[in-house]
Amino acid sequence: MARADFAHHCRFRVRWGEVDPQAVVFNARYLDYADVAVTEYWRAIRAAGLWNDAPVECHVAKAEVNFRKPILADEEIDVMARTPRLGTTSMTTLVEIHGAGTGDDLRASIELVAVHIDLSDHRPRPLPDSVRTALAAFDARAGA
Repeated sequence: MARADFAHHCRFRVRWGEVDPQAVVFNARYLDYADVAVTEYWRAIRAAGLWNDAPVECHVAKAEVNFRKPILADEEIDVMARTPRLGTTSMTTLVEIHGAGTGDDLRASIELVAVHIDLSDHRPRPLPDSVRTALAAFDARAGA
């Protein structure tokens, strides 16, 4: 997707501890970056006043990373998140990592499928309508 398709992004610099001996970001770190993006995405939805702070508990059921270009030590990256699909009990979050700047310098795309669960029995539960509404309203801000 293009950067303009994301209403949320955060920028940070790659730290030395995140790279391998070749000074390239170690592959497992991409999921760390996705976790930061999703955390900040949900924080931004709350800050926008679109979230009622009802508890939503999810387990990641699938994480798929598509590596495009390496990310180097000390490089700044932009990490973006959006929710392109909502199922009955699950949501798919798309995370993209780009080199910092205004171009579409895609380094990786990450698809996360999370299932909304009840913590008492860890079984799937339908996504609340408030979650659906908040995600849709926030993502609609893309390109605005």
